[in-house]
Amino acid sequence: MKPESKLAGTQIYALAFGLFLGLCIWKFGDPVILDHKIGIPQTAQDFLNDAWPTHWAGWFLLPLAIWGGLLALQPGTWRWPNKWLWLLPLAWLGWQFLSAAETEYTNLSDVVTATLWQFCGCVACYFLGALVFSRGQLVRLLLIGALAGLTFCLIRAVDQRLFEYPLNHQILLEGERSGWTNFPPANLAEMKTEGIIVTTNGADVVNPVIMTKFEKGRVCGTLVYPNALAEIILLLWPVSLALAISATRKLRPLVRISAIALTLFLGGAAFFWTGSKLGWLIAIAVVGLALLRLDWSKKLKLAAVAMVLILGLGIFAVRFHHYFALGARSVGARFDYWHAAVQTTCNHPLFGSGPGTFQGPYAKLKLPQSEMARLTHNDYLEQFSDSGLVGGLTYTIWIIWALLILGLKLWRTDDWFKLSIYLGLIGWFTQSLGEFGLFVPALAWIAFTLLGSLIGQNVAKIPAK
Repeated sequence: MKPESKLAGTQIYALAFGLFLGLCIWKFGDPVILDHKIGIPQTAQDFLNDAWPTHWAGWFLLPLAIWGGLLALQPGTWRWPNKWLWLLPLAWLGWQFLSAAETEYTNLSDVVTATLWQFCGCVACYFLGALVFSRGQLVRLLLIGALAGLTFCLIRAVDQRLFEYPLNHQILLEGERSGWTNFPPANLAEMKTEGIIVTTNGADVVNPVIMTKFEKGRVCGTLVYPNALAEIILLLWPVSLALAISATRKLRPLVRISAIALTLFLGGAAFFWTGSKLGWLIAIAVVGLALLRLDWSKKLKLAAVAMVLILGLGIFAVRFHHYFALGARSVGARFDYWHAAVQTTCNHPLFGSGPGTFQGPYAKLKLPQSEMARLTHNDYLEQFSDSGLVGGLTYTIWIIWALLILGLKLWRTDDWFKLSIYLGLIGWFTQSLGEFGLFVPALAWIAFTLLGSLIGQNVAKIPAK
């Protein structure tokens, strides 16, 4: 095959894979452990409006992974100067299968299977990024689909805040006041089935949880919940902004300013309306890192960083003071999850409880007043709890080692495209300290594809023929 044909085939593949990642943001934004609870769409409207079962994502990825593997074999034999960056993910994935075989929670076999599919996808995306998307041009093509998915997600989030939530809130209030006479019987029955309406003291009322959601106005776009939206924004918004600035230089000033302003508004407004507290703190740190890389004088950079810290922390204190005044319940709940994860690791140090089975031991270890949780809300602790010391260490060391090596390679670079991807990865993997993005295809598969692509461009090399 001629080099030109190979390049064209790889470019087509990059576009196709990017569209798949965009589809993940649109339809596969739920954690895989909930796959059995996601119904199969029955109508065309359901296909458009509802989330799809997460195991479908694996069937989309499988042929793309095979296609990408064939492309990766074409150039020749790949050489990885740092062997740990391919040994560690393979060791981590292999240990997940051993842990799955040893789990005592056989009643969660569907959860274990879904988790293994998800982790296979993570490693596949990582190696596809490193072996196929090892050129900046291909990553740009890849990002077309991914950023299209992000844009749709952000527009949906803004619509939720400005229109959908206020309208639904008003409709439900009016329905409750009128005794639900303004709803057809079929719709009323469906709302009861979905838990939107509950029966209290013989009366049908709006579920208080639903009303609280609408009143708070925390948006989630097309993802499972607001903190997941904050994660995808942390991951992709830096590179979105970098492309909006660099790719519009030849356009008319008004068009360029409009593109940059729209990027800032959609990402900034949606991020603010997620109400993610950890995400906000991480965003402050990421902006500070970006400022330190500017070609300014040392004093000016330090002054800018200080201003971001003061402004960011000030807004944080004002916005969330009611939350902390009420006792910061979600923070306390996370400490309970994390304590249970540590105890589970101590009880099962070799294989853990099994991939994705945190809910099993947590049901036995949680405090009586704590709500039930299915995930640890910390991807690193989850690996220790679910797959023991080997699983936890291989995953944690892999991520830290990859980010450290990339940081040493990219910190002094003038390539803001690469640096913006790296800053997004720093934000995403830091957010994983308090979330479960590793279990969500829309989040994890994009993150590992981008991580692999940076490894491929800056660490892995292909020898010249």
